Amino acid sequence: MEINTIGDGVYLVIDPSLEKSVLLSKLRLSLEGGLSAVQVWNHWPHQMDRKEKSFLIDRILDLTRPYKIPVFMNDEWFFLKDTGIHGVHFDTIPDNFEEIKHSVARPFLKGITVGNDSETIKWAGKNDFTYISFCSMFPSSSVTSCDIIDLETVKNARDVSNLPIYLSGGITLKNIHLFNGLMFNGIAVISGILNVEDPKKATTDYRKELFRISNPGKKPS
Repeated sequence: MEINTIGDGVYLVIDPSLEKSVLLSKLRLSLEGGLSAVQVWNHWPHQMDRKEKSFLIDRILDLTRPYKIPVFMNDEWFFLKDTGIHGVHFDTIPDNFEEIKHSVARPFLKGITVGNDSETIKWAGKNDFTYISFCSMFPSSSVTSCDIIDLETVKNARDVSNLPIYLSGGITLKNIHLFNGLMFNGIAVISGILNVEDPKKATTDYRKELFRISNPGKKPS
């Protein structure tokens, strides 16, 4: 199924180091809560070979297919050749971007992590990326390589690019209110959904908070 865009909302980053049945169950529940996209974090179990990884990606695609949302692979772009995954999320600007496009030899969605420096944002815009993701908005145990983002950087991003903006890193239901007044399209979450008892409710709650931020004074229908 061809998917050529990403919608606003909750973008779940899933951790493949979790036990497979647990991971797929949590993904299934969060999909029922209403996700806009899924990313497979390249945090693989050491014993997993490339064929097993591809099989897991295909299982993930089986679950997401009825919801018609994109699935991205974190950095490991070669899975675009091995599977039907829709896109890749780069942590940094790849040195061989043109070679990657030539090797994949099919259209694919592209996201990239950006920080307080606007140069990566500009580069993504010039190369027709699907979205940018600011990292890290707050300290996070799963994000150790990103600087903390200045909210002014997010505010100024629209002066640099019209690409959809996602915010990521340490975002919880208790701190998301700090984004009031920011112009952005959605949030990327890992532990806030995967580490809770009810991933469906957590996803729904995040969506309600995003609606409140985007539509102050209105109630979700």
